[in-house]
Amino acid sequence: MIKTIIFDFGDVFINLDKPATLKELSKLGISSLTKELEHINESYETGNITTVEFINYYKKLLPNSTERQLIDAWNAILKDFPKHRLEFIQKLATEKNYKLILLSNTNELHIDWIKEHVSFYYEFKSCFDTFYLSHEINLRKPNLDIFQFVINNHQLNPSETLFIDDTFDNTNAAKQLGINIWNNNPETEDITNLFTIKSDLF
Repeated sequence: MIKTIIFDFGDVFINLDKPATLKELSKLGISSLTKELEHINESYETGNITTVEFINYYKKLLPNSTERQLIDAWNAILKDFPKHRLEFIQKLATEKNYKLILLSNTNELHIDWIKEHVSFYYEFKSCFDTFYLSHEINLRKPNLDIFQFVINNHQLNPSETLFIDDTFDNTNAAKQLGINIWNNNPETEDITNLFTIKSDLF
C-alpha cells in the first residue's frame, strides 16, 4: 500500500518544451551540447555554480549575446502550468492520505521564471510535505544518492513509496532501490489520472 508519493515537477505539473533551449541557443551560436556544456548545466542544476557564474560562462561562449537573450533562451523550456493539476494536488493535500514530496532537477533561473509566471506557485508549493529542488540540495536525478537522501530523510519504506517522473533514467534509478514507479508520458497521460492509471498500487 502506497503511503508516500514523490512527484517530479517538469512534464508532470508544468509543461515543458525540452528541445526549446538548445533551439534558442543555436540562434545565438551554439549548435550542440558538448560534454563541457552538459557539465556546466549539471553544475548549475546542483547549485555548484551560481547564476552569475553560469551566465558569465555562456557570455564568454557567446560574446555577442546579451544577458537577457541568454536567460530567455535558458528559460525557453518552460511552458504553461494547467490549473487542473494544481487542483489535483490541492485535493490530495487536503485529504492527507499520503505524504507528498516534490523532487525536481531544476535551477535558480527556472524557479525565478516560474515564480514570476505561475501565479499560484506558492499555493502549489504549500501542498507538499517537502519540496526538494536539486540546486538547493546539491543532488540531482538520476543519481541514486538523491533517492537515498529522500528515503533516509523521511525514513521511507521503498515498497510503500511511488515515484512519478517522465524521464526513464530517473524512474529506472528509483526502481533499483525498490521504489514503485510511474514513468508518465506527458503527451498522452496526465497526473490527474494517477489513481486510474496506477490503480493496482492503491
